Amino acid sequence: MSRDTKVVIVTGAAKGIGKQIAIDFAKAGYIPSLIDFDKNELESTLSEVTSIQKDAIAITCDVKNPDEIIQAVAETHNKLGDIHCLINNAGLSKWKSPYELSVDEWDDILNTNLRSVFLFSREAAKYMSQSGGGSIINMASTRAAMSEPHSEAYAATKGGIVALTHALAASFTDDYITVNSISPGWIHTGDYKELREVDHEQHLSKRVGMPADISRACLFLAQSDNNFITGENLTIDGGMTRKMIYEH
Repeated sequence: MSRDTKVVIVTGAAKGIGKQIAIDFAKAGYIPSLIDFDKNELESTLSEVTSIQKDAIAITCDVKNPDEIIQAVAETHNKLGDIHCLINNAGLSKWKSPYELSVDEWDDILNTNLRSVFLFSREAAKYMSQSGGGSIINMASTRAAMSEPHSEAYAATKGGIVALTHALAASFTDDYITVNSISPGWIHTGDYKELREVDHEQHLSKRVGMPADISRACLFLAQSDNNFITGENLTIDGGMTRKMIYEH
């Protein structure tokens, strides 16, 4: 591969937002390393991505397992070379009353959504620091700042990601690694045609979000020319968190 080729790691790449990010980064000239626990869906995504960038790889990984994270990042570096960008997109949600949510369920969500972000960032940064720097982009959520009932564990992880982002930005500054997060609102990953008019109209943007809205933002934050942006959280929600909502 070309010496100018950039490598991006995308976690949760098998479907949804992660899949779109992998495809769009491949179109932009990056070589993606696709990380997910769902081997079948991951292979399907890899097939699409390799039709654009033949050197892309897929690594089955349980992001709750620290050893598998270390191995996945090392394998990416060994096979593809210098790592330029990491996108921590893997996540899990569970809507359950706080009276009923078990400790194991709480730990499962925190280890999947939050601890994995720290571990992937630390491991990728070890390689980035040896090759002049890079970009880390963490997927948070507007639920870091506002909530519906029964979302405590998920909200805690997304709020943690926003805080972890600016902490890592400070820690990695001497290694020229930028760290930013994105807080998506409603991003519809299914059939867009199934949405109702009211779904779109409630947004200031007059439409529900799509995975490509997030991947374009990731591409922007990954550009080395944008390295003045670090420690920031970018909200992409069609204006919903800026809209006062009262019953008429």
